[in-house]
Amino acid sequence: MEFKDTPEEWRVTATATPFTGNKTSVRTDDVVMPDGTVVRRDYQVHPGSVAVLAIDDQDRVVVLKQYRHPVRQKLWEIPAGLLDVPGENPLTAAQRELYEEAHVKAEDWRVLTDVYTTPGGSDEAVRVFLARQLSDAQGDRFAVEHEEADMEFARVPLAELVRGVLAGELHNNCLVVGVLSLAAALAGDGLDALRPADAPWPARPFEV
Repeated sequence: MEFKDTPEEWRVTATATPFTGNKTSVRTDDVVMPDGTVVRRDYQVHPGSVAVLAIDDQDRVVVLKQYRHPVRQKLWEIPAGLLDVPGENPLTAAQRELYEEAHVKAEDWRVLTDVYTTPGGSDEAVRVFLARQLSDAQGDRFAVEHEEADMEFARVPLAELVRGVLAGELHNNCLVVGVLSLAAALAGDGLDALRPADAPWPARPFEV
């Protein structure tokens, strides 16, 4: 048996959008089950996101701490942002987020992993990039507001982040996935075996 996710779409007999927000919306679909019954499924429609696991030549990861109101916590995270420009190349978006949030640029980019954050309740897809050969970005810092105005920044050894994830001290989805994926890659075939930065992404097709 090949362990690989496969595309499939069950028939929808009715659909509605009871809520439309600034960036996301909620959709209600009536879906036909294999036994012929019809059930209603509500889920968030999301444009998708990118995240960047940026690691320097001392094996330290660029992280930031930001308040997240739904969970009432300040979480350590990696730079990330929405794909709110339809069809935007995710690498372009990732480079922008790394610049805007951390004021850092990178010369070497790879795809670390692709995930659906909450496939039972949202269609959000995230591509997590690995960025290496870091340097400080030039020019003025991006003007921040709201939660971003209170962010803290750090560079933390990868091993310390792995420890924090496994100890239940770090909870941000992209950080957890990125850190453990990087640790697995280092323990496996190495970083040069990772997919190129422009690898296809069926969940969010883009123009190269």
